[in-house]
Amino acid sequence: MIVYITGRADWPAPQIGIDPAAGFVHCSDPGSVLIPARRLFAGRRDLLLLEIDPALVGVPVRWEPGDPPEPGGPWFPHVYGPIPASAVVAVHEFPCDDDEGFRLPESLAVR
Repeated sequence: MIVYITGRADWPAPQIGIDPAAGFVHCSDPGSVLIPARRLFAGRRDLLLLEIDPALVGVPVRWEPGDPPEPGGPWFPHVYGPIPASAVVAVHEFPCDDDEGFRLPESLAVR
């Protein structure tokens, strides 16, 4: 599974669009999602974590270094085309808790 962070107001949608500057959809896996969550979404309480089956996206998924790349850092799944809503297999609340920061939903943390 791969995951995508989005605002509650932006979901549901017919698809997840690509980042025009990058040319792909920035995703993560459960083991790396806290990196962009902390870096880009700190303090946000309106977030959802979309669980996506990469076999259902219908476009290439490539594992590549993060942006900016970190020596020895994790690689991230980049989806080279829009992700259809039908590829989203679960939706999880993903708020930033003042005391703990972000926490993975239990169903993703145990994988």
